[in-house]
Amino acid sequence: MIRALLKMGAQRFAQRYNYDTGFMSDIVDTSTAAGLRLSTLSLYSQFRGPKQARDVWAGAMLGSTQEGDCGPCVQLIVDMAREAHVPAKQIALCLEGNALGAGDVGLGYRFAQAAIADTPDLADLREAIETRFGATALIAASFAASSGRIYPVLKRGLGHGQACQSVQIDSMTIQVRQQT
Repeated sequence: MIRALLKMGAQRFAQRYNYDTGFMSDIVDTSTAAGLRLSTLSLYSQFRGPKQARDVWAGAMLGSTQEGDCGPCVQLIVDMAREAHVPAKQIALCLEGNALGAGDVGLGYRFAQAAIADTPDLADLREAIETRFGATALIAASFAASSGRIYPVLKRGLGHGQACQSVQIDSMTIQVRQQT
């Protein structure tokens, strides 16, 4: 029964976002306990913090996910961000390598990249988020920065990783700038 519910949830997710959830089904088929744990990951990764900081959260998810993948997982984050009304142009600027010009999305994106690499500008980015949006926004951006890499790494580990691809943002096709 639990296995069937988990698989139905994965199918709904796949249909909603046009996303291949085959790896999720494989996990559930192998271990219901593992499938249950996977199903709770979104409780962590989708904590978005205050509404006024949603663009920062989306940028942090995008920056973290792009660091781990330049294909279907990035497209998924773009689709989720657009569903949350995050500005398409700011998302595109980040993917094209111009996060500095991408407003609040760029702030979150740069924060995630700095947190992952532990760069010297991390303290300034942390302060900028907390000063403008509050401590809860900083927590949401930190959750996003740490969780965006989980799915790409998990998929590669299970043999479901995919090659780089272009990303659709509304009617724009963006060639994702590979991270160095």
